[in-house]
Amino acid sequence: MPGNRGICSLAVCAAALLLGACATTTPLPELASDVPAAFRNAPQEQPPQPAPDLQNWWHAFGDEHLNRLIERALAQNLSLQQARLRLIAARALHHKSGTQFEPQVSFHTFAQPDPNGSTSYFEVGFDADWEFGFFGRGTGNARIAAADLQAAASDVVAARATLIAEVARNYVDLRAAQARVGLLDAIVAARRQNRELGGVRLRLNLATAADLDKLDAELAQATSEAAEPVQAIAQTQAALTVLLAESAPDDDLQAAGEPPLLNNVAFAETPADLLRTRPEIRKAELDVLRAAGDLGIARADLWPKLALGGFLISSTRMVGDVDRPNKAIVGIGPVIQIPIFDWGMRRDVVNAREAGLQIAVLAYKQTVLEGVAEAESALAQWQRAQAQLTAAGTSVIAAERGAERTRKLQGVGLADNADAASAQIAAAQAQLSHALARREAAIAFIAVYKSFGGTLPPLQMQ
Repeated sequence: MPGNRGICSLAVCAAALLLGACATTTPLPELASDVPAAFRNAPQEQPPQPAPDLQNWWHAFGDEHLNRLIERALAQNLSLQQARLRLIAARALHHKSGTQFEPQVSFHTFAQPDPNGSTSYFEVGFDADWEFGFFGRGTGNARIAAADLQAAASDVVAARATLIAEVARNYVDLRAAQARVGLLDAIVAARRQNRELGGVRLRLNLATAADLDKLDAELAQATSEAAEPVQAIAQTQAALTVLLAESAPDDDLQAAGEPPLLNNVAFAETPADLLRTRPEIRKAELDVLRAAGDLGIARADLWPKLALGGFLISSTRMVGDVDRPNKAIVGIGPVIQIPIFDWGMRRDVVNAREAGLQIAVLAYKQTVLEGVAEAESALAQWQRAQAQLTAAGTSVIAAERGAERTRKLQGVGLADNADAASAQIAAAQAQLSHALARREAAIAFIAVYKSFGGTLPPLQMQ
């Protein structure tokens, strides 16, 4: 029968559309990372170590002042607060995107004059719409929303990691500068004593004018170098004030304190673990997810858009025959939008989105390589800084022994004040070099953890 044939044809078309809807979901590309099994610049000869403490790594310094500063910065820093608010906004938008393919019902009122101008009507009713999200449209929308939400969460982790590293670095610089003040002042005092002794030796014809000029130059150089840490103290205090979102430097940082000292710190880590800890790599993964979502929506736009629509309307005549009863009109049925004349333009969009997905995959691979390279560089610098710190410590011991030996010789008349001042200068310079090496080791340690990133929430790929 013709009616049955029409129903069968409609059923076949519907089945074909549903099968197409199931077959057009864009698969996610595999993000394989070609990285070495272990860091080349990590210490090789050591017993098995635990993974790095990404959550509280600065506790390795054992400095309560630093711990309190970081706690306050995490609570007060304005950049971190902005990142947290952006995450709240992303969560709200993620919830909104999840309702796009749920039934939507709206209420409306409308006044409409009759075409012949004899009366007017006031309309009251409900409209309903339910888009199904077939052909990969729903999946693509979900991927974009998930990528945006998780990117905002990664931004919070990145802001936290950067904040902690900046507070720790400025604190280390501040304490190192305060330590240099005392050492450089001691060198200036010894240089001044040497200059006075040089004047006496010149009057006694035991030195020449050239010798005195050399002592003057050394004193001027020491005085100039003594001004450097004062400027560094002011800069680091100002930087910490901004990081803590405060208007004045912290009182605890005004007086000189002991520079933070690292104990024997060791850990085990591989580039594979790095993939889950660097926010940059996580965001590159999310860029791939978002690009796949954009491609899925572009491909869905090549197919009909299917929805179910309905309405419930009641209209009232405002003038004229107002005694006639009003009847509500109900309607429900499928809504189909089929691209026809702009199909070629939509195909061009698909081609562009496919290229965008390939770009995102390549950018992910590049981000992984850059992340591994940054961590390798930081580890190499840390190894060098530790070796330099060890050598500087040996130099301090040797210089202090030399100063002690000179004092003993001076006590038995085999050395004079000039010899003692020179030995004191050598010891102070060795201590200054050790303080700088200690600072460099601490900064390198901070850079290592900065290269690792931070603790990230689990990645959700759809």
